[in-house]
Amino acid sequence: METGDRGGRGEAGRGELGRAEAGRGESGRAEAGRWPELEAALAVVNRDVRATLPGQEPLILMVTPAPDGSYGSYGSSGGQEVYVAMADGRSHGNPVHAGDLEEGAPQEPGDAATVLSVVAEAAQETVMELLWQVWPLCREHGIGMHPRPAGTSEDWCPGDSAAAGPPVWWCRGGGNGGCHDASPIGELADTLPGKERRALRRGGRR
Repeated sequence: METGDRGGRGEAGRGELGRAEAGRGESGRAEAGRWPELEAALAVVNRDVRATLPGQEPLILMVTPAPDGSYGSYGSSGGQEVYVAMADGRSHGNPVHAGDLEEGAPQEPGDAATVLSVVAEAAQETVMELLWQVWPLCREHGIGMHPRPAGTSEDWCPGDSAAAGPPVWWCRGGGNGGCHDASPIGELADTLPGKERRALRRGGRR
């Protein structure tokens, strides 16, 4: 089974080291309402966690002091960094907020589609690294998928202005190609077999 692309592990590892250096006991769950766009995006991603990882608790947002003098992947500088974490607070990968390099003020990263893509990618990093499994899997091809704008081709690159569709889980296809949009992010339940889908809905009504 293909494990999917795990590029950027070195950078992610440095992020974890920085968080360890920030000091234990100083990190905590993000205050409800402090990051409304990130919270809304994570609620969408958590629908996919619930659909595909039975028994797994919802992911959360964790806030931790930024290492002195460091800059996160989305422009964080000083102050706080926000991560997508497991329910117990563990996380892996890059922060999900943006920041003003001059003011050092953390912000949410732009439009709703960008926020959802960033949060989905961070959730994927945390789940894959801490649960030691590929997530999410394409049910058709059995390989890992990635967040992308809908309708992108195999040679799409981040920042390509030609791709403006809503964020989806994208699969590169089988050995002979056949890349495709598997599901809008948040709608993986619709890709489940009927029996599993009905059981999931029954569970949601309890």
